[in-house]
Amino acid sequence: MPIATVNPATGETLKTFDELTPDGIERRVAAADAAFREYRRTTFADRARLLDRAAGLLEADQDDIARTMTTEMGKPLTAARAEAAKCVKAMRWYAANAERLLADERPPDDDVRDAGAAHARVHYRPLGPVLAVMPWNFPLWQVVRFAAPALMAGNVGLLKHASNVPRTALYLEDLFRRAGYPEGCFQTLLVGSRAVEGILRDDRVAAATLTGSEPAGRSVAAIAGDEIKKTVLELGGSDPYVVMPSADVERAAEVAVTARAQNNGQSCIAAKRFIVHTDVFDAFTERFTAGMAALTVGDPMDESTDVGPLASEAGRDGLRELVDDAVRQGATVLCGGGRPGNLPRGMEHGWFYEPTVLSGITPGMRIHREETFGPVATLYRVADLDEAVKVANDTYFGLSSNVWTRDDEDVRRFVRDLEAGGVFVNGMTASHPALPFGGVKRSGYGRELSGHGIKEFCNATTVWQAAS
Repeated sequence: MPIATVNPATGETLKTFDELTPDGIERRVAAADAAFREYRRTTFADRARLLDRAAGLLEADQDDIARTMTTEMGKPLTAARAEAAKCVKAMRWYAANAERLLADERPPDDDVRDAGAAHARVHYRPLGPVLAVMPWNFPLWQVVRFAAPALMAGNVGLLKHASNVPRTALYLEDLFRRAGYPEGCFQTLLVGSRAVEGILRDDRVAAATLTGSEPAGRSVAAIAGDEIKKTVLELGGSDPYVVMPSADVERAAEVAVTARAQNNGQSCIAAKRFIVHTDVFDAFTERFTAGMAALTVGDPMDESTDVGPLASEAGRDGLRELVDDAVRQGATVLCGGGRPGNLPRGMEHGWFYEPTVLSGITPGMRIHREETFGPVATLYRVADLDEAVKVANDTYFGLSSNVWTRDDEDVRRFVRDLEAGGVFVNGMTASHPALPFGGVKRSGYGRELSGHGIKEFCNATTVWQAAS
């Protein structure tokens, strides 16, 4: 895949970029290694000043970088601005909290004495250069949620971003440079996926983090496992959105529209499978379908647009194939189901797809098993809580989940039994720097954000000291 900015609203290639040569990769890996040897000795106060400065620059650049993201991957401009603001918030949060999160841990005195020590503690040390393989759907946020904690822990970053967001990738390198980070602390590698293996096998690269598809995760995990290097993987999701009889159905349906259509439906943590108790199924379906049908599809630069184009032609075509397969096998299209009409002039060849709701889903349909990365929702009618849990867990993925109920027993059961990295009750899944983020099953392993995330790329060093 060429490294290029292609406007998904028009299909026009705006700029192509040369891929780094092997010599260019070598120079950048060497620079990362040299930078780490010095940067790891900086204090938390030093690192916090740099990260705060980067946050301030990003805040000032918010409108410009939002337009870049919208041009490269098609998210509505309002959503792109919100993404930039979220990055600023996370950077400032880690600048303020990293020292506390990585403070030495001291076991109870009785345990220290039992270990035969006068003093003992756990000290957190950085690992080294970390390779970050990042996706296009949140091209700023996915990188910052790795970079902010990693840099505050004393690591340095090598970014291999998705090939369709090169301008955003280069902006990130320039942002950290302008903030005053030493040369080599954060670098963008304009390379294709074939270069990842060589970079990850380099002895100077300590670890890797990947957000992306299941096949990409398998590949990086296999290489890292062969090299015995630490990895964190955040892969796909097919999140359930469960609505029980005691729920505020009107509110649940309203939020469901946002939960499915956010980021043009291209979010790992977007709700995708709507599992609704039979007692409220008809009322929810009517409201939810009307809300999806009312979304405005069009120019992502227009402030009134709710849903822009999908990021690639292949993604649009793959989504269409899933819907067509379901319809051939008996699914009912309640709204959408194809290419929208009345697109703005010049966007007739853009990669748009209508917000779509399907009912009558059966296990033999591809859409029952595969992730729908676009504004397509599937509806399931269930008879009781046990069936709701069974349908919710009937997926290879386990990233997050949403539950709507006013019944405390329902909440207890869902928290206990849902196979997911998060359970959001009476609200849609969202990430926050203070809360761990990640999944189970084929959604990956490890955690980002919070104290859990910042420790992923640290060496938890046991320090044992005998009595003098």
